Amino acid sequence: MTDFITIKDIERAAEAISSRIEIKPEVGMILGSGLGDLADSVKNAVVIPNRLIPGWPLSTVHGHKGRLVIGELEGVNVIVLQGRSHFYEGYSMGRITLPVRVMQTLGCSKLIVTNAAGAINPDFVPGDLMLLTDHLNLIGMGGANPLKGPNLDEFGVRFPDMSQPYDKELLKLARETCEEAKIPYQQGVYAALAGPSFETPAELRFLNIIGADAVGMSTVHEVIVARHGGMCVLGISGISNKANLDGSTVTTHEEVLEAGKVLVPKLTTLVRGFLSKI
Repeated sequence: MTDFITIKDIERAAEAISSRIEIKPEVGMILGSGLGDLADSVKNAVVIPNRLIPGWPLSTVHGHKGRLVIGELEGVNVIVLQGRSHFYEGYSMGRITLPVRVMQTLGCSKLIVTNAAGAINPDFVPGDLMLLTDHLNLIGMGGANPLKGPNLDEFGVRFPDMSQPYDKELLKLARETCEEAKIPYQQGVYAALAGPSFETPAELRFLNIIGADAVGMSTVHEVIVARHGGMCVLGISGISNKANLDGSTVTTHEEVLEAGKVLVPKLTTLVRGFLSKI
């Protein structure tokens, strides 16, 4: 496989999905580590294992089921990635963002992207939901931007604006949903690093200085591709562990997955309430 995906790659994957479904999805959803159980809420679901979709990146990470769930949630037709692939698994940025291109091709105009993230902001605690207001694309700043290579003019311009990566109207609806359901929430900036190693205390202190509230290893490249293709995006982080700015604690993937058990009920309530508003 080449580093760059083509229109033919996208169309082949989209056809493999559209031939198995009868609905036109309106909203795409990407579920992060430990958060995949939200897909169990989808009604009249068609489930497609990722391995049946040509060119689709296959996740190797525990907590990512690796399948698509297409159906209805709160009266909205959705296509849900139950788990995602990551840059650290060895895929190119083009390959791991292929699912977003396919969502765009199938007709999705909105994307809800979720992740499990480590707290940097000292006021955040495990179990918090953080609505993303902005991000730091530290992977892309180092050269691994998902739009690197030939521009796909069919989707967007060569130099897309990123002044509003997360849609203000969708963010407003998410805040209203949290308040109505009495779900406490945070808002903040998400920093994306390549992983798979967790951050050192010095790295976390650096991220704190430059304005990050939470950190993870995903999401930002998906959002960039979504915005390039004209999708409106809502981003939600589930805070899985406390900031370790002084090196006094050890962070593990098991801790992230355990936090997901607390976060999924909150996330499910938020997403269902949010969808009912759009």
